[in-house]
Amino acid sequence: MGDTKDRVAEMMAQLAARGIEYVRFELPDLHGISRSKLVPIDKVEGYARRGLNFYGGTLGLDTASNVVVASGLHGDVGYADQILLPDPDTLRVIPWLKATASVICLGWWRHPDQPQKAAPRWVFAELVDEANRLGYDVMMGHEYEYYLLRADTRQRLYEGLHIFHTVRNQYAPFLDELVPTLRALGIDVITHNCEYAGSQYETNYGPAMNLAAADKAFVFKNGVKELAHRNGLIASFMTKPFAGLSGSGCHLHVSLWDRKSGRNAFFDPAAPDGLSALARSFAEGILAHAPAMMPLINPTPNCYHRVKPYTFAPSNVSWGVQDRSAMVRVKASGDEQTHLEMRAGSAVSNPYLLAAATLAAGLLGVKAGSRLRDQARGMPSEDNPALPKLPPSLDAALDALEADREMRAMLGEDFIKVFVAVKRFELARFHAHITDWETNEYLELY
Repeated sequence: MGDTKDRVAEMMAQLAARGIEYVRFELPDLHGISRSKLVPIDKVEGYARRGLNFYGGTLGLDTASNVVVASGLHGDVGYADQILLPDPDTLRVIPWLKATASVICLGWWRHPDQPQKAAPRWVFAELVDEANRLGYDVMMGHEYEYYLLRADTRQRLYEGLHIFHTVRNQYAPFLDELVPTLRALGIDVITHNCEYAGSQYETNYGPAMNLAAADKAFVFKNGVKELAHRNGLIASFMTKPFAGLSGSGCHLHVSLWDRKSGRNAFFDPAAPDGLSALARSFAEGILAHAPAMMPLINPTPNCYHRVKPYTFAPSNVSWGVQDRSAMVRVKASGDEQTHLEMRAGSAVSNPYLLAAATLAAGLLGVKAGSRLRDQARGMPSEDNPALPKLPPSLDAALDALEADREMRAMLGEDFIKVFVAVKRFELARFHAHITDWETNEYLELY
């Protein structure tokens, strides 16, 4: 807490220099959604120093904001408040609002005096610290796909399959606004294009180091959604909003960088494919703990409609050099840009948990000195029946997480308790729902 308080004066000076009148104190929730309070500038310094009261059970709400009693964050603690403490490194001016800035906050309990250890941002930050202690900085980049829909009808802007089509890339006036506005927000967009399905898009930006990488993804996702809403659109990162059309994924690009030399520790020019022993151990960690990663990187029942062959989404535990059907794709560029691409993640996943799951599994492989299993050759990974399959449902994925003691230890039992309780509650609601398919199939004739 002390470091944050010592930097409050610096943050206040930046706000004054930019003419800011309001500041959002934002908290990433369990699902990666921004929860916030808007604070007038004359109240910001006081709250930044002593903390802003915020309901402590926010992390124990499911995707519909239902209270999940089993999370232990509600009645068990007397429905207590936490306080939000801003991280000055995350201060950004919001370009589409008048004189308004935002800052990402850490949730902190007053009694006892400790952080919210179930918070996804805290979990990832702790894992980054672990990598730093091992001598590495973590470079990551989240690569998102999403659909743009008309808000009034929830329908796509256009039909057909038009990947990279120039006319579709900037099909609506909103798309002309999107890239420059994101760049003004501090998101260094490097490419933007329409994706495989009609009205599906991909907007890529540069990677970042350590905690800033997931912060950037959080700002990007919530920024795109807010901008779309202000233009009469929905930007949906839902994994599979339409049957028969492409799902939306989030491919995570990752490498470790030596803190002493500043060099990419995943690159070894003398090794096959330029992939160092460290990178191979990291990749094996991901493969070894892939089932336990799945509920964090595919956190809704809907996600598992995407985990199928011939979707450019992996359905088995696999790796390959430049293999787009593998879970871990080696981007073997032969230089310092060599890295791993973890392709199993869904766009709906919490950016902090996607990063945390990948880093936790990878570091387990590094610490164990794991030897990377042989690459399946002669066919794309998705065509190989010998490869182990990823969990086919959220129920099975949660079982795998609960059974993986090493991953539980890396992520922390405080987090595991809350996450599993919330997801089991969400699943119970899902299984209790009668679908239109069931009614249409069975109601009249049976």
